[in-house]
Amino acid sequence: MTSAVSASLPLDNPDERNPMSIPDVTELTLEEKASLTSGASFWYTKAVERVGVPAIMVTDGPHGLRKQREGGDHLGIGDSVPATCFPPAVGLGSSWDVDLIHRVGEALGTETSIENVAVLLGPGINIKRSPLCGRNFEYLSEDPIVSGVLGAAIVKGIQSKGVGTSLKHFAANNQENDRMRASSDVDPRPLREIYLRGFQRVVEDAQPWTVMCSYNRINGVYASEDPWLLTQVLRDEWGFEGLVVSDWGAVNERVPGLAAGMDLEMPSSNGVTDAQLVAAVKDGSLDESVLDVAAGRVLDLVRKASDGAGAVAGPLDVDAHHALAREAAGRSIVLLRNEAPRQASGPLLPLARDARIAVIGEFAASPRYQGAGSSMINPTRLDNALDEIRALATGDVAYAQGFSNALDVPADEAGRLRDEAVAAAADAEVAVLFLGLPARLESEGYDRDDIDLPAAQLALLDAVLAANPNTVVVISNGGVVALPFADRVPAIVEGWLLGQAGGGATADVLFGEVNPSGKLTETIPVRLEDTPAFLDFPGEFSHVRYGEGLFVGYRWYDARRLEVTFPFGHGLSYTTFAYGDAAASVSPSGDVEVTVAVTNTGERAGREVVQVYTGLASSQVQRAPRELKGFASVALEPGETQTVTLTVRRQDLAYWDIRADRWVVEGGSYTVSVGASSRDLRSSVEVAVDGDVFTLPLTRSSSMGEVLRHPVAGPIVQAAIAQMMGGMGDSAASIMPEGVDFSKMMESFPIGRIGMMGALAGDGDGAGVGPEMIDGLIAMANAGGVPPQG
Repeated sequence: MTSAVSASLPLDNPDERNPMSIPDVTELTLEEKASLTSGASFWYTKAVERVGVPAIMVTDGPHGLRKQREGGDHLGIGDSVPATCFPPAVGLGSSWDVDLIHRVGEALGTETSIENVAVLLGPGINIKRSPLCGRNFEYLSEDPIVSGVLGAAIVKGIQSKGVGTSLKHFAANNQENDRMRASSDVDPRPLREIYLRGFQRVVEDAQPWTVMCSYNRINGVYASEDPWLLTQVLRDEWGFEGLVVSDWGAVNERVPGLAAGMDLEMPSSNGVTDAQLVAAVKDGSLDESVLDVAAGRVLDLVRKASDGAGAVAGPLDVDAHHALAREAAGRSIVLLRNEAPRQASGPLLPLARDARIAVIGEFAASPRYQGAGSSMINPTRLDNALDEIRALATGDVAYAQGFSNALDVPADEAGRLRDEAVAAAADAEVAVLFLGLPARLESEGYDRDDIDLPAAQLALLDAVLAANPNTVVVISNGGVVALPFADRVPAIVEGWLLGQAGGGATADVLFGEVNPSGKLTETIPVRLEDTPAFLDFPGEFSHVRYGEGLFVGYRWYDARRLEVTFPFGHGLSYTTFAYGDAAASVSPSGDVEVTVAVTNTGERAGREVVQVYTGLASSQVQRAPRELKGFASVALEPGETQTVTLTVRRQDLAYWDIRADRWVVEGGSYTVSVGASSRDLRSSVEVAVDGDVFTLPLTRSSSMGEVLRHPVAGPIVQAAIAQMMGGMGDSAASIMPEGVDFSKMMESFPIGRIGMMGALAGDGDGAGVGPEMIDGLIAMANAGGVPPQG
């Protein structure tokens, strides 16, 4: 067999690229079928030269193409070909802009196609359960609707260029600590409503070519060998049509994994697990038809890669993609605070170009623009904020390093850096202080210990602020950090990790060339102790209990009415927006259509992210006070008004009913709120939603409350009670102690035990309500009101 590289698709000469005829699985031998289900090397699938099946290449992403050179490693130690480093998900998600993210996806697909790669391994859409997760920079949000909608936009954009994606990490992979073994122990409702919902949205809306199963276990079962997850949910319920690939090294046991629906093991096992599959088929422990299905899915993937080969011809327009990266980074920046400093008449930002500016902080000259680990991109170029500020400014711009990110900085060196920064700040009209997390504090493979900025940086901030109250803080971080200075600093810019063009985008926002429009997709808490998973992260003995249940992110803070530093959805602008009265109606499809007029009441063009939240106060199940169900990004000129229409999908109103193991839309009057953040709601309206027709079968264990609510049994029992009480006359009061609500007392009483309550049945021994009568009532109710025969 020739090497995987020489037999790979697409071909190197774009003029020679033609869709190839990929054989059917029936043309392969047992050994060849088994070989297709594992990698040939770190980045290639296996070729089957005898029948003309080429190998295909997959590479890491997700915010850029990380194509390793021959012999390259997985974790970024070796080099990779230059590619555009777009903002990682922590930044890009803050744009809330579906169209922008689709365009970034198209650019990623273009670069993937030009480099002859079949599948880009991304996006990652895992929920940000805790701010300590070391890989949060690769994920979009603490909310599944944001993650699902934006994740689908990325997938559609990439796949529009004839290459595939790999939706990851499936599923409940919310920490790096012990990630190869830990069991995410999570109840059915939060698993479905929080941790799987985003994946379902992307699969149903965008059909990624592949889904990548995660390392961890879910309720004790490895994701790589969980038939419930990989077959029942992913394929049977959601209709996934593609291939499941393992995270690199995620396979625990290959034969059970294949039977569960895990099609392709990566990377190569040097043939060891292929032989296990062959042996299992031969000894009868694995049906060959199961192997046929998995091998067939690999062939389908190769066929798609063949059909898409050459969709984009090079060379790459490096300048155009860098410009898009700058635009995306500008949209990703969140203006957290913008107040007037002392002795000033207006907000500190945007800066005047002719101002004397002191730029302080190592991150200004040596930017942190991406996280560490398998997603590290070798950028085509790299901007830094200091140079870009100087390029836009007409006044003097001084620079002081301020602090060092190196380990074990001597005290005299740290003091010298701080003194230089203070002197620069004192001599300037405004100080722009770049703070953030050193790269070593957040990475794939391990979690953070706290959410604090380094102590040396906080001390520097105090000193600079004392020297110059006109101080702007710009933060570089892949995960949320505590901001104990939030009420003391006039302006705070959340810069996240912004990719290769983040330096220019930061300068654009500081000077008002770009009006900031980013919004937080995760809450910034006051303290780590306030966060939902604080007591259950990262778990113990390879188990982590998701004890917060449904109450992840803003759901937790809102339900407990906790103060936060900045709420989910928050982000300021250099202009202002007014909201009209919202209106909501249920469409014939059952979706809720929401409209609201939004007006730019300021003097600058700007972009507002309009957010829709729903709540159901009368719900019979536990719910958060409000949940995000829709959003839209709208650009407005000064004085312009647009009527924004947003759709809340009926299925997004559903909760997971653990009694029936299915989604249920509960009927009732929903509060639909429209606003600028989860805690800045500008208008609310009530809308009546019809519930699903859903009746659980009655049993002897059904409570009296459940029986009374049953459409058939309820009226019968109510009539019987009324007749009984009428027959008892004044004596009925004697069995009901004063002040006792008898109906509430009986609400949870099982109907099968009603015979024990003899006095209520009309005699002393309960003979009036015997088992036969109860069973007859149950049978008639479950038959829809038809009396049982015989």
